[in-house]
Amino acid sequence: MTVSARPAGDAIHRDTGEHIAGFGTPAPGAAAMEPGQQDPAGKLLGLQRELAERQLNAVRAVVLLLLTVAALIYAPNLTPALNRANVLVLAPSLMWTVAQYLLFYRRPRLPGWLAIANPLVDVAGVTAIMAAYALEQSATLALKSPIFLAYFAILAARPIASSTFKAAAVAVLTVLAYAGLVTFLAMSGRVAVVADPLSAMTSGAISPLDEGAKLLLLAVAGAIATYATAWHERLATSYYRETDTRARLEARLARAQLQSLKLQMHPHFLFNTLNSITTLINDDPPGAERMVTGLSELLRLSLRNAGEQEVPLERELEVLRHYLTIQQIRFQDRLSVELDVDPDTLPAMVPNLMLQPLVENAIRHGIGPRATGGHIDIRVTRVGDMLRLRVHDDGVGTTTDAMPVREGTGIGNTRARLGHLYGANHRFEIGGAPRAGFTVMAEIPYRVGSEPVTE
Repeated sequence: MTVSARPAGDAIHRDTGEHIAGFGTPAPGAAAMEPGQQDPAGKLLGLQRELAERQLNAVRAVVLLLLTVAALIYAPNLTPALNRANVLVLAPSLMWTVAQYLLFYRRPRLPGWLAIANPLVDVAGVTAIMAAYALEQSATLALKSPIFLAYFAILAARPIASSTFKAAAVAVLTVLAYAGLVTFLAMSGRVAVVADPLSAMTSGAISPLDEGAKLLLLAVAGAIATYATAWHERLATSYYRETDTRARLEARLARAQLQSLKLQMHPHFLFNTLNSITTLINDDPPGAERMVTGLSELLRLSLRNAGEQEVPLERELEVLRHYLTIQQIRFQDRLSVELDVDPDTLPAMVPNLMLQPLVENAIRHGIGPRATGGHIDIRVTRVGDMLRLRVHDDGVGTTTDAMPVREGTGIGNTRARLGHLYGANHRFEIGGAPRAGFTVMAEIPYRVGSEPVTE
C-alpha cells in the first residue's frame, strides 16, 4: 500500500442543491429562554411587520401625492383659508413620509416607534384637515365629509403592521381624536347641536345620536382591528411553533434513520472480516493471528468513533489502513492499494466509516473473484468547496454494459447516509464496465470542524 500526496485536481461539474433546515429554535417547553432573549416567533413576526410598515408608507406616499394633486386642481375654486389649510396639513405629512425613506429605510431594521408614530400622524392629519375645514369653512361640512372614513382605513392597516398593544393604542386615540374634535366644535358654538337626527340632516347642525353612532362605529372598528391583530399574533406564533416542532421531529427521525443505517454497517464489515479470518485458520495460522490482532485494533478505533456521525478524514483513514492491513494479509500479493490523499484535506469532516465499506465492496466484488487479484486506487482531493472521495478498482467490473449496477449493503447504505447528512448538496456516482473495473465517487461539502457531529 502506497501513500502519496498531490495538489487538488481539476474542476468537476457539480450538481448543486440546498439544505432544508428546520428551525433551530426550541419548541415551547423544550428549553428556557435566556433573560432578554427575544421569542423567535415574535422576532419573525416583527420582521414581517416591518415589511408591512415599509409597504404602508409607500401607500401613504401615493395617497398624499394624489391628495396634493387634487388640492392643486381645486385650488382656484377654494378660498385662501382652505388652500392654506391644505398646505398646512398635506405638506408636513408628505415631508414626514419622504423623510422616512431618507432617514430609516436604508437601515436593515426600522425603529420600533415608527409602528405607533405613523398611525398617530395619520390620525392627527385626518383630524387636522377636518378641524381646518371646520374653522375656515363649515363645521357641519367638515364633520359630514367623507374624510371621516379615513379613520377606518388607518385602523384596517393595524393588524398587519402593529402589535396588539399598539393597535389598541391607535384605536383608543382615534376615538378620542374624533370625540375631542366634535366636543370642541360643539362647545365653541361653531356647530349647532339638535336632538332630532332628521332635523340635523336638513340643517347645518349635528345630532348627538349621529355623532355617537359614528364614535361607536369607530370604537367597534378599533376593537375589531385590535382583535384581528391579537388573532394574527396567535396564529403566526402557533404556526411557527408547530412548524418548529414538526421540523425537530423530522430531524430526530432523520437522525434515527441515519443511526440505523450506520449500525447496519458494523455487523456487515465485521461478518466479512471474520469470514476472511476463518479462511486462513487452517492455511496460514500466523496470518490468521495477525488478522485477529488487526481486527481488535480496527474494532477499538470503530468503537472510539461509534457515537459520531462525522469524523476528521485523518481518523477515517486510520480505520481504513487497519482494514487494508487485514485484507492484505488475506490476499497477500494479489492485492495492491494506492492511497493518494491531499494533505490539506486531512482535517475535513467526512461521514464516519464511509471509506471502509466502499473499499470492501471493491475487494469483495472486484478483486476477490479474480485469480490474479488486482489494484485499488483511493484518492481524496478538494475541488472548490467540495471534498471528493474516489475509490476505483481494476477488477471484474459489471456483468454487461446495459445491466444496471446492483447496490449492496455497503454502497446502498452509503448513498442513504449521504442523503441524510447533506441533502441535495452532495454527489454520489457509481459505474463500471465489463473487465474494466468499478468506480465509486462521492463529493460532499468541504468543512473543517473542531468538534464532530455527534448523536
